[in-house]
Parts: sequence; structure tokens; C-alpha cells
Amino acid sequence: MKTINIAFAGAFMLTVAACSTNPFTGKKQVNLVPNSQLFPTAFTQYDQFLKENKVVTGTKEAALVTSVGQKIKAAAEKYLASVGQSEYLNGYEWEYKLVQSDELNAWCMPGGKIVVYTGILPTTKDEAGLATVMGHEVAHALLNHGGQRMTADMAQQLGAAALAAGTQGKSSTTQQILQTAYGVGSQYGALLPFSRSHESEADKVGLTLMAIAGYNPDKALDFWQRMSAKAGGASVPELLSTHPSDATRIANIKREIPAAKATAAKLGAKF
Repeated sequence: MKTINIAFAGAFMLTVAACSTNPFTGKKQVNLVPNSQLFPTAFTQYDQFLKENKVVTGTKEAALVTSVGQKIKAAAEKYLASVGQSEYLNGYEWEYKLVQSDELNAWCMPGGKIVVYTGILPTTKDEAGLATVMGHEVAHALLNHGGQRMTADMAQQLGAAALAAGTQGKSSTTQQILQTAYGVGSQYGALLPFSRSHESEADKVGLTLMAIAGYNPDKALDFWQRMSAKAGGASVPELLSTHPSDATRIANIKREIPAAKATAAKLGAKF
């Protein structure tokens, strides 16, 4: 019993040590996988993905992905500077790639590695639509949703007693959990089953990022309405899905737009 108590005490101390406040939400987060471990793994998987897939270069669409990505990056930097948290982006190595695929998808790995699939471009339709998507995906990374999922997965798989030992160094167990939990294995982060609360957080912060970048967040409604029409009403019921229903997402975005505009206005954004 004493050994178990010591193990739980150690796990508790590790949890406290890994607790931090996210500058975008003001919420406390527990992340047991530090960026010093997370980023190199994500960067390696990103490079591998690019080798195995067709990266589109030299087109106006590819140039637009880079341009919008740079604006979203600058928006994140401007926001963090305004709250005195510029160091939050330490270790980020931003990269923006357009990849040939029919999938209606885009993703941002930890550390700022972004992929947009050509299949989503007809639905993004214009620059503001693309900014909606890229702002949302970058928000997942900035909110450290991948790290939170890993933390939950580690707690479940390793157990409290083994958690402290399992997160030290780069053991094969930790690496497997890291890849599986964030989806940087065979999925490469493309189909992350974030929780509904994570999706709503990413929508909210994504709106703020696109507004600071100079895009009217009202345009986000146009994009999500097009996505809803694309689904043709065949989406999974919200209760059974990790994503909000289209109606819920659109209603939430409508509610958050004024706050996004207000934050952007304070930072001098015009759209």
C-alpha cells in the first residue's frame, strides 16, 4: 500500500509540474508530453508524409496556402505579444504545404506544420474560406489539443503508478502512445478525433486568428454552411460524434464572431 501511495504521489507531483495556463483560453492544462518531445516527432512524421504524397508547388493555389498561412502565423504572434506570451511559440517551425488529395481536409501538426488538401479548395472557395480552415487547424495546435489527448491516453494506458516512469525519456511505449494519441502514425494527424469541446475551442480561437489576420470572421459562416451543404445532411448525429453538429457549430460561431472582431479591432485589424 505504501508503494502504491508513493507512486500516486509521484504521478500527482508530475501532473502539477506539467500544469500550465493556455494564453488563448486562460484555462489550466495538464500536458505530460513536453514540446521538446512532441515537436521533433511531429516534424519527422510531417517530413515523411510529404515524401509519400504529392506536394503541389508553383500554382496560385499553393501560393495562396502559403500566404494565408503566413498571415495566420503573424496573427498568432501579434496576439501572443499583446498578452506578453511571445515565448509560447518557442520551438515552432512553421511550414505550409498544399497536397494533392480528394479529401476535404486540412491539418496542423504540433509546432506549426500545416497541410491543406486540394480537395477542400472548392469548398473554401476564396481566401477568407481558406483562412477559416487554416485558422481552425492552427488553433488546435496552439491550444495543444494533441498534447491533451496524449495526456489522457497516457493516463489511461499506463496508469497513475507507471505514468511518471513512462514519460521520462523517449521509451518505445511513450513513442507509441505519442504517435497513436495525436494521430501522427498512419493518419499523420489528418483525422484527429478531437472532442466536441476541443472543436468548439478551435472554432473560437480560429475566428480570432482570422480576424486579426484581416479576414472578416462573418465569412466563416459562409464556409461552414458550404461544408454543411456538402455533407448533404448525412452527418453523424452529434451525440455519437466527436464533432459538433453543423447546426450547433454554426450557432456557436455566430455567437463568437463579435468577440473575435473586438479582439482584432484592439490589435488594429481591419477587414
